[in-house]
Amino acid sequence: MLEIVHPLIESYLASLRTPRDDILIEMERIAEEEQFPIIGPDVGKLLYILTKFGGARRVLELGSGFGYSAYWFATALPDDGMVHCTEWSEFNRDRAMAFFTRARLNHKVRFHMGNALEAAVDILGPFDIVFCDIDKEDYPETIDLVAPKMRPGALLITDNTLWHGQVTDTDRLDAPTRGVMTFNAAIHNHPDFETVLIPMRDGISISMKTR
Repeated sequence: MLEIVHPLIESYLASLRTPRDDILIEMERIAEEEQFPIIGPDVGKLLYILTKFGGARRVLELGSGFGYSAYWFATALPDDGMVHCTEWSEFNRDRAMAFFTRARLNHKVRFHMGNALEAAVDILGPFDIVFCDIDKEDYPETIDLVAPKMRPGALLITDNTLWHGQVTDTDRLDAPTRGVMTFNAAIHNHPDFETVLIPMRDGISISMKTR
C-alpha cells in the first residue's frame, strides 16, 4: 500500500482543522475504536462546502454506515433538504438516527434499508449530489444507476478512488481493486460527466453531470 498523503502533511492538515461538534467527535471515536471506515473530518468538510456552495437540497448516499458522511451533508443542507441514505444494517441505521435526533437533524435524513444498489433503484431523483462509498467491486455499476437520477450540474462524489494506492498496480487481480480501476476509467471517459480525482485521504473523485 502507498501513502496517498505524507504523514507530515496529514499532521499539518489536522493542526488547521476548526473545532467540530461533539457528535462528530463521538462518531470519529467510535469509528477508530471499531476500525469502521469513515471519510474523516477533512473530506467531511469538503462535502459540507460542496453542498453549501451548490445550494444542494437533495442528496443520495450509496452506503451510509452509521451516518458520518450523512451528518456532514445534513448539517450543510437547508431546513427542507433531505439526505436519502442506503444501509443494510439496522444496527447502523439506529445508531445513525440516534445521532441525528440528538443533533436535531433527523428531519433531514431518510434511511432506505438493503443493498445500496438495490435500494437506490426505487429512490426517485433528481438529486443534486450522489455520494458513493459502497463495496469497491460494485463501483462500476453505480454510474448507469445514478446518472438518470441526477440533474445537469449535479455532482457524483466517490470515495476511495485511489484505494490505498493499489490502483497503480496493474497486476492486481482482486475484485475491489479491479472495481475501483474500472470505475475510474469509466467515469473519466463518460460523455455525460466531467471528473477530477483529488489525492486527498484515500482519493476522492468529483464528477459533474454535464447534461
